[in-house]
Amino acid sequence: MKKVIIAGANGLVGSHLLNFLLSENEVEMVVALVRKPLGITHPKLFQEIIDFNKICSYSGLINGSAVFCCLGSTRAKTPDLDDYRRVDYNYPLSLAQIASKNKIEQFHLVSAIGANPKSKNFYVRVKGEVERDIKQLNFKSLHIYKPSLLVGERKEKRLLENTGHYIMKMLNPFLTGRFEKYRSIKGEVVAGAMARQFLKDLNGTFLYYSDQINKLA
Repeated sequence: MKKVIIAGANGLVGSHLLNFLLSENEVEMVVALVRKPLGITHPKLFQEIIDFNKICSYSGLINGSAVFCCLGSTRAKTPDLDDYRRVDYNYPLSLAQIASKNKIEQFHLVSAIGANPKSKNFYVRVKGEVERDIKQLNFKSLHIYKPSLLVGERKEKRLLENTGHYIMKMLNPFLTGRFEKYRSIKGEVVAGAMARQFLKDLNGTFLYYSDQINKLA
């Protein structure tokens, strides 16, 4: 029986992943690190409301078989660049460092398709930097999911993303071959792939783009 940690269970991918993990027979406990209550109860679910700026104070909770990091923000939601970097770089890296120190074997990170630490674009550079630095940690099994545009029902309305969803819905059929990885993908599909890869107990570092994620799910 496995105990797992999930950060970002309020989000699009994280909320679906939480449901998958709670329904999995091999999972005994799911510890959700949240900034506000999830609004659900379950015999396997333990919610801990935390201040991610002080995440080291909660290191005793971060132990088990795997950590799933679904944290992330958007330009519209976090226009201040320092705040954005804190959410998309500092929090995931600090979580990964604690997990590595506590000898957790698996770490699963939701990143993005364009992540590149050398990019001139601030947003994709931050994603690339956190990928790069987490790869330096000592995990038996590191899984990085690099979806294209994520679609699905969100708790908050995002006009630009909704517009992008409709555009991508028209473009998806034309994105074939090596361009298939740029197709939009449902958050639920990403979450399903994460849960399945966790159960396989693999060794090594793995990167998954949207086309690969679809096949795994």
